[in-house]
Formats: sequence, structure tokens, C-alpha cells
Amino acid sequence: MVAKKDIDWGNLGFSYHVTDKRYVSMYQDGKWDDGALISDDKIVMSEDAGVLQYSQSVFEGLKAYETEDGHIVCFRPDLNAQRMYDSALRLEMPPFPVDRFVEAVKETVRANEAWVPPYGTGATLYIRPYMFGISPVIGVKPADDYMFRIFTTPVGPYFKGGAKPIVVRVSDFDRAAPRGTGHIKAGLNYAMSLHAIVDAHKEGFAENIYLDPATRTKLEETGGANILLVDQDNTLVIPASDSILPSITRRSIHYVAENYLGMKVVEREVLLSEVEKGEFKECGLCGTAAVISPIGKINDHGKEIEFSNGMEKMGPVMQKLYDTLTGIQMGRIEAPEGWIVRID
Repeated sequence: MVAKKDIDWGNLGFSYHVTDKRYVSMYQDGKWDDGALISDDKIVMSEDAGVLQYSQSVFEGLKAYETEDGHIVCFRPDLNAQRMYDSALRLEMPPFPVDRFVEAVKETVRANEAWVPPYGTGATLYIRPYMFGISPVIGVKPADDYMFRIFTTPVGPYFKGGAKPIVVRVSDFDRAAPRGTGHIKAGLNYAMSLHAIVDAHKEGFAENIYLDPATRTKLEETGGANILLVDQDNTLVIPASDSILPSITRRSIHYVAENYLGMKVVEREVLLSEVEKGEFKECGLCGTAAVISPIGKINDHGKEIEFSNGMEKMGPVMQKLYDTLTGIQMGRIEAPEGWIVRID
């Protein structure tokens, strides 16, 4: 067993720390090289690199952590691998093979084992795989050469002291075009959300809820998370759209709700007018960092839509979903086959 780093694990924030090793593979002359773990955290590239000129980059985010029985594991890395593969194809980038992605994640975590927070601290080792065009590109076209990298950083729990409901607003901005890149994890999607989130924070809101860009009548997602709703019959309702990111957490919650909790789950288009009429008693956001963030209120241009759980705590259905999924992740509840990948 590798000795842990001397870190105050209980007081880690969600920020970047330089760890010991990172994984790098280059795509040149039409193929990916064998890849390697390196110590240098700096990247040298041309001032005309494709990523700098035309934002040709995709990324993923997942976590490694210690389970109750002391093993280091990752949660469904194959789905991150497949999503990055699909994202790369959409941006005319050579996809990194799914099996190699999973192995590279394992190698990188093993090389940084001393940085994996101990079980029970609430902290995890965040893993960031990313890929970008690195060769010079002055005309608007895909780069020829690409770099795939993975770095890790220990992070604290997303919510210190438990998840308190947040207030979000219906945004006047669009997150993605109707047939654009909203369904892939590209850096450019996040760049265009930055102004909207800074503006939301200035106005006192935690996040933006984006409506569908074509009709602006249906819920899509927020800047970095998918939306979950619970109707008056305790059905889990998940907004469906071709321009939202296929969240791995959302897909896992769908499965857990049906197969562990016996809930009815419906993925469909959800009108903002349904929410305004009070057809849903709970609402939350889901993603890798927080798993579920409860929403207490949605502000639609001054009109407040409140949910029954209020602003003090997560609603009972969301809490049950959160407890079950995190129980699976931490090894307290038996996981479906293939969900938990052991690193050690």
C-alpha cells in the first residue's frame, strides 16, 4: 500500500493540484503512439496550434476513490471513453480507442495512488482526460496532429456540509444550436456558457436553466449538468433532447431508479409551462462532481417556481436516489456488473 500524501483531506476544495504523473499519447502520421506516463505538467505547442486557433478540443471528467473495503475504483469509465470517442468524431478528431482510454485511466490513477483521498473524507481523485489539435492550422480545417492527455487532482466534496437546495434562473441565452454540438463534451460549449454563468452569479443565482434553442419552451439542461424532475406520482421525469449532453450520472440514476428503487422513469420533452403549473414536486441537477444538486426554486424572469422540499434540504426522492447511487459507488451497495472498475 502506497503512503498517502500529507494533505488535509477534509478541507480540500474543488481546485487543481499538480500530482506526480500524467498520461500522454500523440497522434501523428495517421496513428496514435503507444503513450506514456510523464512527470512534466507543462505543454509546449505552436502559437498556431489547432486548439488555440479553432478550439478543437474535447474532454471528460470522472473520479477515482477508495471504497469502504479499501479498494481504489472508478465508476463506469467505459462510458466516458465512448462519449469522448463520439465527441472526437463530431469535431473531426481521430478518436482515442475506448479500451486504451480505460487502460490509460487505470495507469494514471495507479501512478498517483498516493493522491487518492482516504475513504470517509468525502474527497476523491478527479480525473481529467482531454484531447486537442496540436499541429499548426491557419486555414479553417482540422489539425493533422493531436495530443491525448490525462491528469489527476484531489478534490474535496462538491458540497461541504451537505447539499443545500439552490436557486436557478431561466436563461435568455442559448447553450447550443438545434443541430450543433450540445450533445458532445467539447470545450467550446463551456466557453460559450461562461458569460451566462458569470451574469447569473451577479444576479444571485447558482446556475442557468437553458431552454431548447428552437422554440424556447422546453427544459434542456444547465451549463454543466442534466436536469431531473419528480412528478406528483413519484415518477422520475428526465428531459429528453438531441442537444443536451448524455450524462453518465443521469443514465446511472435512470437505471438505479428503475432497478433498485422500483420507480417509474420517463425520458421525454418537458415544457417549462408544466413546471410553472406545479406538476413536479422535486427538481435537481445531476453530474459527476455533485452527483445530485437539489433545486429549491426556479426563477423565470421574476416569477418564482418553488418545489416542495423548500430551501433547507434535498427532497425525499432525490435523497433516496443520491444515497443509492453513492452507496453503489462507494461499495456499500452491490453494483450492477461492470459499473465499478478496480484500479488496485
